[in-house]
Amino acid sequence: MRQLRLAKDAMDRDWADSELDLGVVAGHAGYSRFHFLRAFKEAYGETPGQYLTHRRIERAEEMLRSADLSVTEICNLVGFSSLGTFSARFKARTGLTPSEYRTKHVGRGAALIPGCYAMLWAGGFPTATLKKRPGPRPAYGDEQDTTP
Repeated sequence: MRQLRLAKDAMDRDWADSELDLGVVAGHAGYSRFHFLRAFKEAYGETPGQYLTHRRIERAEEMLRSADLSVTEICNLVGFSSLGTFSARFKARTGLTPSEYRTKHVGRGAALIPGCYAMLWAGGFPTATLKKRPGPRPAYGDEQDTTP
């Protein structure tokens, strides 16, 4: 279970990385892709892909409510490479298209955050990519002391 939590933490941390795939996440757990898929679904009730999509849609909802960014910019920032896929998954999860969601929820709170600040807060502009981590990270307390 500890290895599954490490992989889930990696997905929670790197959710915006559009190159995050089953092989990378399974590597965090030290499992093969297919064993990880079965173990994750058994433990959490959904596949790693479904979990990651839910996290990305949640972040998109936050941005649609608070940031002055286009739907396409938000799509890229949350890790989707296709606007059509993003819109379809968003509507399946929320019952509204991203534009309908924004129309329904904007105006209920403070003014929208300017897009340039929102993009910096979200980790950069769409052309920036996160580096893949090659394998499992050492557990807390297992790090090597490299001080002289």
